Amino acid sequence: MRCGALLAGLAAFLLVGFGTALFQEGAGQDKKSPKEPWIEEIESVFVRSEVCRQCHDRHYEEMAGLREMTMDLKLMGRVDAALLHGTALPSPVFRAVMGVWLQTNPSAAKKQQCLSCHAPAVTIFPQHTERIIEQVLSGKVSVEGISCASCHLVEKLADDPKKIPSYQLTAGKTMYGPFKDPEDNMIHTSFQSPLYKGANFCTACHFEKLRDNRSSTIDSEILEGTVCQSCHMEQSTGSSTSKRGAMTREIGRHYFRGIVIPGLMLKNRNLQAEWMPRLEIDAKKNGTKVEGQVAVMNGAVPHNFPDGDPVLKQFFLTVTVKDKKGRPLGSFQKTFGTPYEQLLEQPLGDILVKGGTTKRIPFELTLSEEGEGLQIEAVLTYSLIPKPAPALLDGYLKTLQSNAERERIKKLIADYAEPRILTFRTKPL
Repeated sequence: MRCGALLAGLAAFLLVGFGTALFQEGAGQDKKSPKEPWIEEIESVFVRSEVCRQCHDRHYEEMAGLREMTMDLKLMGRVDAALLHGTALPSPVFRAVMGVWLQTNPSAAKKQQCLSCHAPAVTIFPQHTERIIEQVLSGKVSVEGISCASCHLVEKLADDPKKIPSYQLTAGKTMYGPFKDPEDNMIHTSFQSPLYKGANFCTACHFEKLRDNRSSTIDSEILEGTVCQSCHMEQSTGSSTSKRGAMTREIGRHYFRGIVIPGLMLKNRNLQAEWMPRLEIDAKKNGTKVEGQVAVMNGAVPHNFPDGDPVLKQFFLTVTVKDKKGRPLGSFQKTFGTPYEQLLEQPLGDILVKGGTTKRIPFELTLSEEGEGLQIEAVLTYSLIPKPAPALLDGYLKTLQSNAERERIKKLIADYAEPRILTFRTKPL
């Protein structure tokens, strides 16, 4: 027993005494296989999350999906829905989208910009962009994408208001966060940044969510005081280290997977009012011609998608005139979204559904015949990714190693490019 106590004491001494060295050298990694030098260079700044787990085990397990796995996490029906941030780089969907997009021959700068939210390390180590892309395309990713460090090395927003993504990393051993009085420790220094309690921290990458992605608040009167973290980081009290500290301090859960408690949505009528876009139809009939406009009115938080990607979503507005028997007599459809060939080439964030905006879309259609009891219907649908042009898809499929893999990728892309209903409106014509 005495020997056991001595060993335990020695272990505790070594852990404290070499804490800083462990942090700097990336301890806690799999020692079975040596790392490539370029990965070691990245991890000299972006310490792997497993190292942070030594003290912040609760936050790590939440971020990695190892704690309190509920049925909605397991049964979402999408391969990466449960762990959105944790799978931002190794996600099979990201791999497929990246493979198709590369067929458009993007520039080196565009490749880095594309990866800067999925693997923020490229903002410090742009020379490793191609190596990270190679890992993504191989389906065997060993470099970490979004990690504890990639979020907590953010000190402020970039000075350029047009820069997207807008975060600015400070490479070093200082971690930033929301606490005004961070506890001293032997591993790293800590400083407060007000950015961590503002909506603009999240919209640094999720920039389509709000009207002004640089604003620290949500532009909404009925949701005044609410920020992204209010719903996406359920607040509780305790210690961020799960070991000791101020047990009355407010801390946020690190799932980042949408509203953690469904009851929060059910009981908050203001949140419900801002949740879904709404449609209004203004139409006039002149003979067989029908023309007018559809107003798409968006609440301040249009988080009605199981995905936070800011550039890939496609929206489809379909206007149809039907008779009293439900027969369609004429239709109009307009697509909003950016195809693969133009991703990152246009001003980013200009999509149909954006928080706190109203867009009026004119339409005109011709009826195939006259009918009785005419109704006009507007339906808003969306898909999570664009449907690739056949040449782009074929080009990517040729890079894959087997027919089984090609079939799996084709099915995955088809599933994510399939339109899903968002909202609709009907009225007599």
